[in-house]
Amino acid sequence: MPTFTAACVQLRSGKEIADNVTAAENLIRAAAGQGAGYIQTPEMSNVLVRSREELLARIGGANADAFLLMAKSLSKELELFIHLGSLAVVGESGKVANRAFLIGPDGSEIATYDKIHMFDVDLPNGESWRESATYEPGKTSVIAELPFAKLGMAVCYDIRFPAIFRAQARAGAEVLTGPAAFTRQTGEAHWHVLQRARAIENGAFVVSAAQGGRHEDDRETYGHSLIVDPWGVVIAELETNEPGYVLAEIDTDQVAKARGRIPAIANERDFTCSLTAGLKELSA
Repeated sequence: MPTFTAACVQLRSGKEIADNVTAAENLIRAAAGQGAGYIQTPEMSNVLVRSREELLARIGGANADAFLLMAKSLSKELELFIHLGSLAVVGESGKVANRAFLIGPDGSEIATYDKIHMFDVDLPNGESWRESATYEPGKTSVIAELPFAKLGMAVCYDIRFPAIFRAQARAGAEVLTGPAAFTRQTGEAHWHVLQRARAIENGAFVVSAAQGGRHEDDRETYGHSLIVDPWGVVIAELETNEPGYVLAEIDTDQVAKARGRIPAIANERDFTCSLTAGLKELSA
């Protein structure tokens, strides 16, 4: 079964988890009504809160999260796969996890993934982010074997670290993912090129649902949820930062064709990196 219909649901999550649940459920139902069998939501689908204290006051363990419970119920009702790009939940250590969930048609958790790379940056427009102050980074890359594809899981800032996606592709992943809450500034500069680059260099589909617009905590995200084919062609894009969804048919036979045309993975070679001294200052 190499062909399936994938959908990206674009959200503008706010501070109230219940409101975010309602908005997401409506869009998931709409995408399912258009034939989607795999539906992905963005990073931080359940809540977007800048303040660490306010975030901790709103979230709890995954088992009690209203967004996750909705996704499990809806997956079972609609008999499809729902990939929650990530939720903010209290992890097993007591710290906050930025955790992705893949839910099967029976409502069970197939896989989870904790975001590995923390967005600790100071942007030219004055924005400053320190995810490591709130979230505990993951340590393990995850690939889920679905009936129609092997799917690699990643979250947002991970997209800037090609090694994760190369490792997943080398392990057989045909679909790579990058659900995100990209800032407007970084999205305008890099969103499309990063998604396309990961697709091209690995000969894989890349599916990335995004947050979009100005949120209650005053952050602004880029939107433009998109799906890229293994040749680097954008085959579906929500060309706005408004909530909505896009769909595309994924034919995993294209993965083998792309990797056959440009066998970059097969042609990889081990190497070492040697730093040589610069030219010595010439004497007079």
